[in-house]
Amino acid sequence: MTTLGAGPRATAAGLLLGYAADVVLGDPRRGHPVAAFGTVAGALERRVWAPDRLRGTAYAGVLVGGAVLLGVGLERLGRAPVARVLVTAAATWAVLGGRSLRREAETVAAQLERGDLAAARVQVTHLVGRDTTRLDADEVARACVESVAENTSDAVVAPLLWGAVAGVPGLLAYRAANTLDAMVGHRSERYRRFGWAAARFDDLLNLGPARVAGLLAAVAAPLVGGTPGAALGAVRRDAAQHPSPNAGVVEASFAGALGVRLGGVNAYEGHVEDRGTLGDGRPVAVADVARTVRLARATSLLSLAVAVGLALGRGLVRRTSA
Repeated sequence: MTTLGAGPRATAAGLLLGYAADVVLGDPRRGHPVAAFGTVAGALERRVWAPDRLRGTAYAGVLVGGAVLLGVGLERLGRAPVARVLVTAAATWAVLGGRSLRREAETVAAQLERGDLAAARVQVTHLVGRDTTRLDADEVARACVESVAENTSDAVVAPLLWGAVAGVPGLLAYRAANTLDAMVGHRSERYRRFGWAAARFDDLLNLGPARVAGLLAAVAAPLVGGTPGAALGAVRRDAAQHPSPNAGVVEASFAGALGVRLGGVNAYEGHVEDRGTLGDGRPVAVADVARTVRLARATSLLSLAVAVGLALGRGLVRRTSA
């Protein structure tokens, strides 16, 4: 028998509804679950921090494991098909950040277009961790393009795929790991050892999604005047230069699709990082931010289709094997 069960259909429907909620509503202004998780994680860090990998691993394990258990509990509470759809939709909405990402980028673009460089330097810090105080307009635009590329994978593609594969526990565990990486996964002196496990776990969870995101950005390249071949060529040639095993793939694909050059030397608090050269096009210009937002939107929609297909396909395989 090859009919689909209620669970896979509910997961697929929940992912669709949650994605739509993010597009229409964006992040909630108050009481965001991810912010609440960050508050808990920060409080726990203050109690257990030490320059020790083992303690940092336990810290990350407790918090990500707690997210998994919460997800399992929510799915058990919502066993009825309609309840399962609503629980999955709520979790999906909570963990996605596509609209907020695009809104921040559009704000930066508008500030740059009207010549308000000072405001754009401040606004782009909502997206990047680098020192922006001395960046010119094109460098602010580059920072924005790189962040939109990387975070399209982190804030949209990866959670959708993990939701398709592992349901609500996958959604919550991925967002927990990604949030911890943002909080303690830095290469600063404080987090070099304590944040090691959080950073490595986030890298592991993003290995597959980042490559899917890079492929989907290549597929969408014609929508911004690029070609899939240029995007995939940039990935093959340049992605390994980036210090991140995952961000390099997505940023290189976006660079090739847009026909621009990303990467370079960035100054962060306490250190300078060379991210190599991604893409062989011209330097980023202010107008490229709007093109990047269009590419991110198309990549996100394609990833939703892939996630829904994965969820339904898992159910088909399960029913067939039974």
